[in-house]
Amino acid sequence: MQSTSMPLQSRKRKRDVSNADNEVGERIGKIPRCTVGLKHPAPFAEELVPANAQPYERVTMEEAKRGTRLERPVRVYADGIFDVFHSGHARALMQAKGLFPNTHLIVGVCSDDLTHKFKGFTVMNEDERYDAVRHCRYVDEVVRNAPWTLTPEFLTKHRIDFVAHDDIPYSSAGSDDIYKHIKEAGMFAPTQRTEGISTSDIITRIVRDYDLYVRRNLQRGYTAKELNVSFINEKKYHLQERVDKVKRKVRDVEEKSKEFVLKVEEKSIDLIQKWEEKSREFIGNFLQMFGPEGALKHMLKEGKGRMLQAISPRQSPSSSPAREERSPSPTFRLPFFNKSSPPPSPSPHHSGARGGGYLVSEDDSDDDEDDDN
Repeated sequence: MQSTSMPLQSRKRKRDVSNADNEVGERIGKIPRCTVGLKHPAPFAEELVPANAQPYERVTMEEAKRGTRLERPVRVYADGIFDVFHSGHARALMQAKGLFPNTHLIVGVCSDDLTHKFKGFTVMNEDERYDAVRHCRYVDEVVRNAPWTLTPEFLTKHRIDFVAHDDIPYSSAGSDDIYKHIKEAGMFAPTQRTEGISTSDIITRIVRDYDLYVRRNLQRGYTAKELNVSFINEKKYHLQERVDKVKRKVRDVEEKSKEFVLKVEEKSIDLIQKWEEKSREFIGNFLQMFGPEGALKHMLKEGKGRMLQAISPRQSPSSSPAREERSPSPTFRLPFFNKSSPPPSPSPHHSGARGGGYLVSEDDSDDDEDDDN
């Protein structure tokens, strides 16, 4: 166990303030930051001022895993290029932060000159890469212009206990593994790479879909000069964009027509179902009215009976009333006889003239019949 009488160190953070405030900053101890509710990015290493110049004594792996005092966190260092900062970078830093219960994570970012010399050109410049890393929630401190190979002087200057990196040998700068001496010193803490995403993969996607992204940026207002595109290629991309717009419109029309056909089919199915229901109801009503035992048949039977009853003669009474009891028949004058006309010759069935004309009555005809008898 190393000595635990290490004095408390503090650091100074230069905070961005408004024009009205000119605060220099505050000195805080080198303890793990609370990542919940962070309001400021991680500070740069040169912004932190140590409280004293006591020699730094490393902790062992067993001590680090067991957990150190709150004021003595395990200082873990992770370095890289961090170009086009993505989730793979963030996962690696998250693993480094979670290596031990009490961890202070220091992240070193190489400069443009060093990166272009040993690895190649980057998409983001060094300032953009510094700023991207310091806004990661797992980072407690950022070292700008980090060295390509870690020297004992650098490890002592930043009081580093362990170096976190994936365990795959990293060959560069004439060495098969630039972390070989770190592994031999027992200061190496391995992390796992995130498969399926890397800066090289993202750049490969952009190169593969170059035409697509050029057309995208031309549509968003970038000039051909800014995109390093020739005049002919610019016109070609504009033509392709117009053709694609026509294709999209045709596709939209096809989709809308399909939707319309589906709606028509649904409505036709509904209409057929309703027609079937109404037809069944109509057939039922028709059978109730005109069927073999329908209401119309009963109405016809009833009407036929009433008609037969109306036209059939009534039965004569068994005994007719006496002649004298019968009411006298009314007399009537023939319309074709008047006072100026000569009287017709008397017939055996009619006799007598009354008032200038012949009056015939049922009683007279009966009397005549009696006389004949």
